[in-house]
Amino acid sequence: MKVLIFDFDGTIADSFDTVLGIANRLADEFGYPSTSPETAKHLKNLSSREIIRQSQVAFWQIPFLLKRLRSELHHEIQHLHPIPGIKAALQTLHQQGNHLGIVTSNSQENVAAFLATHGLSDLFDFIGSGLTVFGKGRVIQAALRQYQLDPATVIYVGDETRDIEAARKIGIPAIAVSWGYNSSQALASHHPDVLIHQPEELIDVVNRGVVNQ
Repeated sequence: MKVLIFDFDGTIADSFDTVLGIANRLADEFGYPSTSPETAKHLKNLSSREIIRQSQVAFWQIPFLLKRLRSELHHEIQHLHPIPGIKAALQTLHQQGNHLGIVTSNSQENVAAFLATHGLSDLFDFIGSGLTVFGKGRVIQAALRQYQLDPATVIYVGDETRDIEAARKIGIPAIAVSWGYNSSQALASHHPDVLIHQPEELIDVVNRGVVNQ
């Protein structure tokens, strides 16, 4: 039995295009250039830190931008869909006795609404949220303390290089998924414990113990 903690946007929810659209609507307000679809494809090959640098968003503005993104996304959350195949994979992992949780930069309210809409609420034991880009490690650690989880049983699953960084900082394995916000190339350059390309691969990775503890 494992405790699998998932990122939300890009890992469970297919939200990239929606978030990009919101970010472009907020560009003038926050003083950064809008992003074309072609540029967005290029950005997927960069690390999370490189994307922030190229976005030209002032670092002090990031928490305020995240808060606005959360608020705007709340109005569109009912239109988001799960990543194809992720629901079946999550259901199987849950049925096998694994515990599932979420740690995200999105809001608990948005995540809970999405899970309820798609019949996923009962699969997850907790939702941890932090208004931060590079502080996910602290949010994960808070969840470990709150739910008295043994780090030796925990695996983090995410779609961005910052997810790999967060897991590494607190000493837990990271499964990187290539169907989200960062490309396979960017993820591989950060050396996750496992890099997968289809949701059903999660089941095999967990069952075979491919992630070294």
